[in-house]
Amino acid sequence: MLCIGDVFETVAGTLERDVSVHAASGAFEALGLLRCEEFDAVVARAPIPGCSTPETLLDEIQRVSRSVRVILCDPDMDVERAVVLAKRGAFDVVEDEQRLHRVLSRCVGSAGISDAQPAHAMEAWRAQLIGDSPRMEQIAETIRLIASRRCTVLITGETGTGKEVVARAIHMAGKRAQGPLVSVNCSAMPEALLEAELFGHVKGAFTGAISNRMGRFEQANRGTLFLDEIGDMPPSLQAKLLRVLQLREFQRLGSSETIRVDTRVIAATNVDLEERMREGKFREDLFYRLNVVPIALPPLRHRPEDIAGLAEHFLEKICDEEDIQPKRLSAELLHRLSRQEWPGNVRQLENAIEMAVVLSGERQELCAGDFSLPSRIAPPELKSDLQPFLAVPDNGLDFERTVGSIERHLLEQALNKTNGNKKAAAQMLRLKRTTLSAKLKTLSAVAAAV
Repeated sequence: MLCIGDVFETVAGTLERDVSVHAASGAFEALGLLRCEEFDAVVARAPIPGCSTPETLLDEIQRVSRSVRVILCDPDMDVERAVVLAKRGAFDVVEDEQRLHRVLSRCVGSAGISDAQPAHAMEAWRAQLIGDSPRMEQIAETIRLIASRRCTVLITGETGTGKEVVARAIHMAGKRAQGPLVSVNCSAMPEALLEAELFGHVKGAFTGAISNRMGRFEQANRGTLFLDEIGDMPPSLQAKLLRVLQLREFQRLGSSETIRVDTRVIAATNVDLEERMREGKFREDLFYRLNVVPIALPPLRHRPEDIAGLAEHFLEKICDEEDIQPKRLSAELLHRLSRQEWPGNVRQLENAIEMAVVLSGERQELCAGDFSLPSRIAPPELKSDLQPFLAVPDNGLDFERTVGSIERHLLEQALNKTNGNKKAAAQMLRLKRTTLSAKLKTLSAVAAAV
């Protein structure tokens, strides 16, 4: 192991005696040693002598050795930069010596450097996130980095992509796991009831308030409050939510007493909040307060490699809940499930598995007949790169459906390449953002009607 700067004593005091630890005074000396010797890991603490930023050091180390694990320690590192560094290849980014001790203990065994993977590979919360596609690995890495922080998180994605599952994973991964996780659906109740639900009320605050009631913010104190469908929150409540996020205090309805809370807020939405802001339906200042760490969940059609694992997970879960003998899915059926578009995403897949279990009766292996599979499967020629021209078969074709499939394919590819950023996707396709949004709505309406 190679240490850069003043971190040598901390590392040497943590590791077993038979683990070799070398010291470098700065970045230049460290890069020279890496060119001459092989090291399993590099630990550097900011400020790094001879290097302007941790990003620069990481890039230089990876030019010399792609296999070495780089652990960066910086007490002033904000969440956004930590996420960027992790995506660029850092093994871990820590803010204090206590966390550094845990990371070193995880990746070093008594016999030397272990084959350890980043923390998410070993921790229970990672089991909540089914799938190992590149996008899901990125999301898991982001969760691991932000879990111990109090920063707000905004989870976006289509209906059924698993936004609440991600919120639960964030809660489980951090220090607040011992506290409560409280969920509120902001679109499920009228404005007056939602305000009382969030902030509580005192006796006599309104008709029917026959006693004092604690709100969800208080219930989630020292824990996490998950605000689902935040895009549907009424504007008047948005202002009150912003105040709580800024000051960490509020008043119950009908009371002048100020209540302080230590509650982490995670919000989720399936609508385009930037579009809502332009329409004047969502406060810009609240958006930026919520969007400290954005997590965009991809639709299931953008990660087909995860479908088989999800199907088997749901099958095992349903059989266990129903207390029936375990069932199985054939390789052929898994392949067919993976080719479906699943417009209802993970939720639709789970419902399909549950129905198939019921219809299969006593059979141990599920078959295609147990499923009411969506009839719309992307044509094989559209799964690969689009051909410059499409041939019309002798028996003709459905023009609208074929053109719609091509349009959907291009839109999905652009959104996938931009991680769901509609503005960037529109620029990539040389479209106006409003045109792209209108096309997506039209395609969603068509998919729902099929």
